[in-house]
Amino acid sequence: MVKQLSSIIICTLTLALAGCSTSHEVEVKPVEIKPIHITIDVNVKVDKALDDFFGDIDAAEDQLEKDKEE
Repeated sequence: MVKQLSSIIICTLTLALAGCSTSHEVEVKPVEIKPIHITIDVNVKVDKALDDFFGDIDAAEDQLEKDKEE
């Protein structure tokens, strides 16, 4: 009876340990890096408006300096 019980326990432990062993394989492919092309559209209308605004101020300042010199 003891031999039979110990045989069952050994077989059960052997099967349990065999079931716990796993193997995994992961395939890693090479990473391909491509250049990125970005197109940026800039709104120049604001820049021109600011140039016109400050251009008027600069012109008025130049006129004031000319008036002081005279």
